[in-house]
Amino acid sequence: MHKNLENGLYLIGGGPGDPELITVKAQRVLKNADVILFDNLINRDLLEIAKESCKKVYVGKQPYGNYMPQEEIHQLIAAYCSQDRVVVRLKGGDPYIFGRGYEEVLYAAALGIKSFYVPGISSMQTTGLHGIPLTHRGVSESIWVITGTKKDGCLSADLSCAINSKATVIIYMGMKKLREIAEVYRSAGLSEMPAAIIQHGSLPQERKVICTAGKLELAAKNAGLSYPAILVIGAVVQVGQQATEVKLHSA
Repeated sequence: MHKNLENGLYLIGGGPGDPELITVKAQRVLKNADVILFDNLINRDLLEIAKESCKKVYVGKQPYGNYMPQEEIHQLIAAYCSQDRVVVRLKGGDPYIFGRGYEEVLYAAALGIKSFYVPGISSMQTTGLHGIPLTHRGVSESIWVITGTKKDGCLSADLSCAINSKATVIIYMGMKKLREIAEVYRSAGLSEMPAAIIQHGSLPQERKVICTAGKLELAAKNAGLSYPAILVIGAVVQVGQQATEVKLHSA
């Protein structure tokens, strides 16, 4: 038997989209939540886990669109936690991977609010659902996880470092930077590097396009892909395609 939950802030990763891809612990906390502050990318089925009396507050952050300022989210955290409640901050994927989750933990800590962290499956792990491993012996033995858009709106300079390795490059929030990303690879003579764009990974409406790093923008446009999506660039994309083709052929 689990003991009753302490009052405080629970930062929970809601996973990549499929409501079954959350942890048992996350489900237990959601069942006992008094308040849930949830983001735009959360599968609404997760809210059905909560008890009937739970207050559910949308604090969505829509990519490149209207969103609630972080300061207002902080104020809601403070207000609800001050009422001695189990307050859940439900974020897509994992809250500590480009989710600004730790900013909220630091804010809560400054107010003396006790915080708890429940990890979630990151959207980058949905590549495996498409036969693309993040690492593969002899092909890629490391991963670079990069934000496509920094706080100042610029493309991360880390990309230039990453492409000089044999690592798999995963780019979040890069759909508005496809032209710039492609140019970085072209300038490095790596325009033919295998690449994939995965939109709505793990959901019924998920879509994937395989291309090369130099043609990311064209491929996304032709396929009608938009955000939320992640980019996967590296030799593992080609390995994954070969594995998928073998599996389909043998079936």
